[in-house]
Amino acid sequence: MTTQMIIAIAITVLMVILIMQDKLPFGAPPLLACLLLVIFGIADIKSAFAGFSNSTIIMLAEFMAIIAALQKTSFIVKFKETMFNMANRGGFKAYMLMILVVMLGCSLFGTGSTAYYVMTIGLLSTLPYSQKLPPSKIIMTAGFAANHPLIPFNTALQYGIVIAVLGSAGITANIPVAKFAIVNLILSLGFLLNCVIQYKYLPDHPIAAATEEAKAQGVLETKLPKWKENVTYIAFVVAVIGMLLQSKIGDAGYAIAGLSVGAILVAGVMDFKEIRDAISAPIILMSAGVIGVADALGSTGLTDLVGSKVAEMLGGNINPFIMIFAFCVLTSVLATMTGSTIGTVYVFAPLAIATCVNLGFDPTAAACAIVISGWCGHFLPIDGMPAMVMGVGDYNIKEFWKFTIPQYFIRLLALTAGSLLIFPV
Repeated sequence: MTTQMIIAIAITVLMVILIMQDKLPFGAPPLLACLLLVIFGIADIKSAFAGFSNSTIIMLAEFMAIIAALQKTSFIVKFKETMFNMANRGGFKAYMLMILVVMLGCSLFGTGSTAYYVMTIGLLSTLPYSQKLPPSKIIMTAGFAANHPLIPFNTALQYGIVIAVLGSAGITANIPVAKFAIVNLILSLGFLLNCVIQYKYLPDHPIAAATEEAKAQGVLETKLPKWKENVTYIAFVVAVIGMLLQSKIGDAGYAIAGLSVGAILVAGVMDFKEIRDAISAPIILMSAGVIGVADALGSTGLTDLVGSKVAEMLGGNINPFIMIFAFCVLTSVLATMTGSTIGTVYVFAPLAIATCVNLGFDPTAAACAIVISGWCGHFLPIDGMPAMVMGVGDYNIKEFWKFTIPQYFIRLLALTAGSLLIFPV
């Protein structure tokens, strides 16, 4: 292990400890870590703070402004009324219904859709407080549900990577899409199991200032004229369409969302100060700051080193479940820490495939599980979705880990078991 690796890991550990202690303002520890990376020569200024020009962060900031504008509309008023009534009637039933609705939406947007989880968490942040179903129980569960499709038919990216990594190892894959979807479904069922188990243990507290206002005033009345509401709705729809088309039109998809924010400004739905406050929220600082740290870890060669060492440690006589589970853990951990999901998958999946071939196993289950596991970290608040969940939900690190650590292991166990069940070795 090189000196640069050791220093980068030490800075990352310091950042996580500072986040855990919750003594510095939310979003400050990653910025401090970025400065330390520069001071110790791990990264230059441009690389350390590259997160602030990252396309995903720009899109996140744009959607924060759009969601803030939506909160002024009658749609949000009705949304709050509906959710408040559901919470007052429901308890556990309403809790599960909200999670299932979010998972159904994820089926359309696909796993890992930034636009979808930003929209979902942003809308849920408007929920008023109810003792029967506090919003703090919903933000955590429904926020992560935005990464788990209930009907996983839109998994083209992951499926394509599975075919690619098997092909790169000289293996002609014959993987029915329906079977691959079932593996994803089993993962989603593992997530649901954790939600059911933890319902009684999730924290009970109000969340944002908007929630306090809603609690005090009851139903908020919209003050926007109808034409301004329509501008807001159109801006929102156009921004979502831009995000959905991003894979085809490139960075223009992000620019479309930015123009939607411009339309909101020109129409007078929000003034410049309101937009500035929305796009510079602490969640943006947190998300942008950790990207520089993640890039630094990846650039030191840590991922390659860990992968080769683990392959050596596993040896030639190991249970396939243990082997696949171990690679899933490593892939998800390194993907979370380095911020490079696809890059990490392309390092670990070939290693696991080669190990399977040497042991005489069919590598299909390993390839499927390891590729999917790249999107199954979320136990550290140093990535977009978990950082947003923790920030919007006002959770401390103990509350966050109480849910996310069991979620992490339950999902990976379900994923490993599901892969081996559908694709026996």
